[in-house]
Amino acid sequence: MFSFLNRLRAKFASSRTIMNVIILTEGGQNIGFGHLTRCLSLYQTFETRKHNPRFIVNGDDSIKDILKDKTFKIFNWIKEKTELIQKIEKTDVVIVDSYLAELDIYKEVSNNAALAAFLDDTYRLHYPPGIIINWNINAKKSGYPNNPNISYLLGAKYISLRKAFWTVEEKEIRTNVNSIMVTFGGDDSKNLTPKILEFLNSHYPKLKKNIIIGQAFNNIADIREVADNNTYLIKSPDDKGMKNVMIESDLAISSGGQTLYELARVGVPTVTIAVAENQVDNITAWEKTGFIEGAGSWKDENLMNHLAVKFQQLLPFERRSQSAKAGQRLVPGNGANRIVDFFEKKFNDVFFDLKTK
Repeated sequence: MFSFLNRLRAKFASSRTIMNVIILTEGGQNIGFGHLTRCLSLYQTFETRKHNPRFIVNGDDSIKDILKDKTFKIFNWIKEKTELIQKIEKTDVVIVDSYLAELDIYKEVSNNAALAAFLDDTYRLHYPPGIIINWNINAKKSGYPNNPNISYLLGAKYISLRKAFWTVEEKEIRTNVNSIMVTFGGDDSKNLTPKILEFLNSHYPKLKKNIIIGQAFNNIADIREVADNNTYLIKSPDDKGMKNVMIESDLAISSGGQTLYELARVGVPTVTIAVAENQVDNITAWEKTGFIEGAGSWKDENLMNHLAVKFQQLLPFERRSQSAKAGQRLVPGNGANRIVDFFEKKFNDVFFDLKTK
């Protein structure tokens, strides 16, 4: 600790406030890519601010395309605790985004980093001292305790989006629906894409279907089998590519993960299907805003019937206009900047405290 404080004093004395940042997260074929996608937004913001971010990922080689041109290391930091501590003990900021890490990992991060931050969705653990970030729109109702050792960044104003989504135009709502996008993350683990594409081709054959194919899709052959001449497969688009598809699409069918925030930012009226239990409450909250129509869970026996009803409800021009306005009103483009603003202030406060001691 003494040498770490000396290092901070030296940094302050040289008037440098550049932060070294480690983002600990997980992703891959057996885990999914949602954590990586949302953490990319923070990485890009730190990078734009001239800080030094890097990823440490519990995952596999399937993440390499997502993290191309980024600094990262792949290893199981949840099991290799000794190596993890060696890597974080001299780091200014450590951010953890995980559904797998247990409390002892968070305590190590809290004890070893100058600033420790934890991305959370469901008040998963009783977190140690640090910064909790939960940008779900109902986060303020999550029941977090009033803990003076924890700073809370909660709610939609902290929604962190990839760089391409920082600036968007007002969504143009066309009189008629001509195109739709279907997106179920990096792996479509519940195999929904071919079923939904078959439904669309059967009921709306004239629509252009923009089908997002993620990095770890194992059902591409099934998707191709049901594709028609109006089906367009778009493989692993980056943030700019994803934004362009959203701008071009009049409607979307999506899961309830990070992509839902990007759809709201662009203002794409969306029918949403929960593909994980931790998405259910978030989808319910979004339904109340008027942005989405929730078709239920992937497990529902009558899912396709629910989808048909909800899709039909979004077709009228007025309903789509209301949806687009609700989404764009609720999701700002500067959530990641607000988070990094907070980190920079906190870090400068550490410098000030050291200077006055």
